[in-house]
Amino acid sequence: MKKLSNKEKSKIILKILNKIYPKTPSPLTHTNTFTLLISVLLSAQCTDLNVNNVTKNIYPKYFKPGHFVKLGQKKIEQLIKKIGLFRMKAKAIYNLSKIILKKHKGKVPKTFDELEDLPGVGHKTASVVMSQGFGFPAFPVDTHIHRLAQRWGLTNGKNVTQTEKDLKAIFPKKSWNKLHLQIIFYGREYCKARDCFGIKCKICSACNPSRKKPILTKKA
Repeated sequence: MKKLSNKEKSKIILKILNKIYPKTPSPLTHTNTFTLLISVLLSAQCTDLNVNNVTKNIYPKYFKPGHFVKLGQKKIEQLIKKIGLFRMKAKAIYNLSKIILKKHKGKVPKTFDELEDLPGVGHKTASVVMSQGFGFPAFPVDTHIHRLAQRWGLTNGKNVTQTEKDLKAIFPKKSWNKLHLQIIFYGREYCKARDCFGIKCKICSACNPSRKKPILTKKA
């Protein structure tokens, strides 16, 4: 059985994912681009479900940078204390709110560089905001996507930067924003970390039909 090329795999993956997930609502509940930014920041090393449970009591009242500056760091800590690394995240939220207010007239900046200059905002967070908040083609790579890209044989998985570069080269730009969410949803439902191991699910068996042994992935 001949080995499939990455371009052939990409067509199979897109076909399967578009069928299972024709719509891709953001897994993080938010009311505007600013609250999306806050939710993505809070989701680091934390489940989306936990973030949504905490923010449902915050966003009806506090949804602008000015609100969080007024609250101050200690009160933000109290509001998000059920979330992991809450002190560090509260500090980042307070400081980035001040910067957005002062430097960007209260509006979330629309470039990667300006977003990544904000406290607590790395490339992945900036990518989610650019893609889900502004509709700019981006490919945020989280641990789910990093793991699946290796399992599907699309990257050697040295780090998330390499995985992002490899995936961008394989998939058409117009598919990126939808695709990164489709892969996350698929990983949670069908190609789980401690279940599929690269041999059970539809995509794993379609992309690597001759694979017999479980595949171990490298962590990001």
